[in-house]
Amino acid sequence: MKRRRARGAAAPPCVRPASGGLERDLLARDPDYAMRINRDAQLATLDALLPLLRSAASVIHVTSHWAHLYGTVPQLPDYEPVARSKHAGEQALRARIPELAARGVRLIVVTGDLVEGTITARLLERRAPGLHDARTDELITPERFASAIADAALDPALASGSTAVVGGTLASVPRS
Repeated sequence: MKRRRARGAAAPPCVRPASGGLERDLLARDPDYAMRINRDAQLATLDALLPLLRSAASVIHVTSHWAHLYGTVPQLPDYEPVARSKHAGEQALRARIPELAARGVRLIVVTGDLVEGTITARLLERRAPGLHDARTDELITPERFASAIADAALDPALASGSTAVVGGTLASVPRS
């Protein structure tokens, strides 16, 4: 926190987390729900805010390890549409890096392991018993995740397109 206060922010970051998609009732009413909130909302938010972002601003996309690695690691069946849609959102934002760069804005992706105590971690544990215990060393608290997001947003050494990893390494995500 000291570094953030001391450095200050020349241009406030725009932080946009990928939001969810495990809500069965919403998915039952709209099979594209996860894609709408994890890809389409990402792009709509960027479109709305881009004219307001000053040069040197950072756009922060917050995602999960499983979504970031979608297509390269097995997914829990219930999480698959969420991971697919979050990955699609990340890729759509990455495709806009040249446009952002032309405005002096950078994109940073922050990917986190399971976040202790969140509804997502609880839902996934119910659907895949033992997942929580298997990742105990990689679990992160909401406070640690928030701090890592802020640090990434304010770290001038991170180039546009960089990925900051919070919790377990990407290699620690089960491959089978």
